[in-house]
Amino acid sequence: MAKIFCVANQKGGVGKTTTTVNLAAGLAKVGQRVLMVDLDPQGNATMGSGIDKRTLELSVYDVLLESASVAEAAVLSDKCGYHVLGASRDLAGAEVELVSLERREKRLKTALAAVDADYDFVLIDCPPSLSMLTLNGLCSAHGVIVPMQCEYFALEGLTDLVNTIKQVHANLNRDLQIIGLLRVMFDPRITLQQQVSDQLKAHFGDKVFDTVIPRNVRLAEAPSYGLPGVVFDPSARGSQAFVAFAEEMVQRIRTM
Repeated sequence: MAKIFCVANQKGGVGKTTTTVNLAAGLAKVGQRVLMVDLDPQGNATMGSGIDKRTLELSVYDVLLESASVAEAAVLSDKCGYHVLGASRDLAGAEVELVSLERREKRLKTALAAVDADYDFVLIDCPPSLSMLTLNGLCSAHGVIVPMQCEYFALEGLTDLVNTIKQVHANLNRDLQIIGLLRVMFDPRITLQQQVSDQLKAHFGDKVFDTVIPRNVRLAEAPSYGLPGVVFDPSARGSQAFVAFAEEMVQRIRTM
C-alpha cells in the first residue's frame, strides 16, 4: 500500500518543489518505488524531474477530469528513477473546470487508489495557495510534509497551514496529519535561524525531522539542468542531506 504525502506550505519560496523532487530521487535511490505528482500549474517539479512539460501527451489535468488514468498519464524519469504524473499549462484551467463537477475535491484520491499497489510512496507537490488543486492533494494524502525556513515569517505561515490541515481533517480527510517539519535552506551561522529551529523543536517535538537540509549552491543550480540535486551532484552536502532525509522517512513510515 502506497503512503501518500503532500509537500505543502502556504508561504511561497520555501523550497516545496526542491524538497519534493529531491525526496523523490532520494527515496528512489534507497530502493523505494515512487510516484511524484505535480499539482502546480507552473510545472516546475515536472521540469525538475527531467520531463519536458511541453511534450506531455497526458498530464495530471487529464487525470483530474477523468479522461485518463494515473497508469496512462504517469511517465518514468529514466535519469531520476521515479515516475512523474506531470503538470502542463492546462492545469491552470482545471481550477475553474473542477468547481462545477461532482466529487471535485476527491478526484485525485480516486485516481491514486487505482495504482495503490504499484508504489511505496506518492509525493504531491502542491501550489502555494489553498486552491481546489491543493485541496485535491490534501484529500488524497495520509499526511503533510512541511518544508520551512527557520525565519520569523515562516512561523506565521505555519500557523495558517496547521489551521488548514485541521479543517481538512475535520471535514474531508480523517487520515490527514502533519507527518513532520523539514528545516530547509538552513545556515547554522545565523543566530535567528538557530533560535527559530529551537522554538520549532520545543513546540512540535518529534514532529520536527532530525535531518536538516543546508543552504547549498548545487541544490539551487540543479533545476536549471532539469534534475534534482540528488541526481545532478550526489556528492553535494544538500544532496546527501536529502538521501538521509529519505532514509529517515522510510524509518518513520515503519513506525506509523
